[in-house]
Amino acid sequence: MPLTTCDLCGKKGARVRRVTRSYARGNAEFLIRGVPVVSCPHCGESYLTAETLREIERIKLHRHQLAVQQPIAVAQYSGTE
Repeated sequence: MPLTTCDLCGKKGARVRRVTRSYARGNAEFLIRGVPVVSCPHCGESYLTAETLREIERIKLHRHQLAVQQPIAVAQYSGTE
């Protein structure tokens, strides 16, 4: 995984990891897999780039054409927090 410079602290060593993010509108939820998140070990921050945010908005706007229906298991958090 290549290292990049953190946009927040300016130090080299930030890594891009791919995550799954969930989004909801009303009762409808959907997932976007493979979202690149930049994580910096120096300042401890994680963030999405402007390019990633634009692509997420495009996917959300066209989710009915882009999404594939798949059954997924869903668990409800039942902790005290």
